[in-house]
Amino acid sequence: QVQLVESGGGLVQPGGSLRLSCEASGSTLHDSAIGWFRQAPGKEREGVAGIDLSDEGTYYASSVKDRFTISRDNSRDNAKNTVYLQMNSLKPEDTAVYYCAAGTGFPYGMNYWGKGTLVTVSS
Repeated sequence: QVQLVESGGGLVQPGGSLRLSCEASGSTLHDSAIGWFRQAPGKEREGVAGIDLSDEGTYYASSVKDRFTISRDNSRDNAKNTVYLQMNSLKPEDTAVYYCAAGTGFPYGMNYWGKGTLVTVSS
């Protein structure tokens, strides 16, 4: 079983930055992928960024590449990982609920989901 808890959302002005955190715990994480998804009102869920925990390969949606960075904090406790999403140069269209997810592969192999954190980009 995997547990995911997101934090770090909030209100930010256009051009600003936020860092989201996802605390992931669970005994099956070692060879998993963790990703960030977002869903804006009236839109489909979008895979934003993902990281492979086995080789730390990263993946980005074209809409956020060069503005968002996904990274992990290696924990000495192999059952826990913290994954960050650094978001820079934020735009109003980045406004959405951001979800952390884990599974066998990003973006289509996600089996576990957090509850989400709201990011609002507005002046």
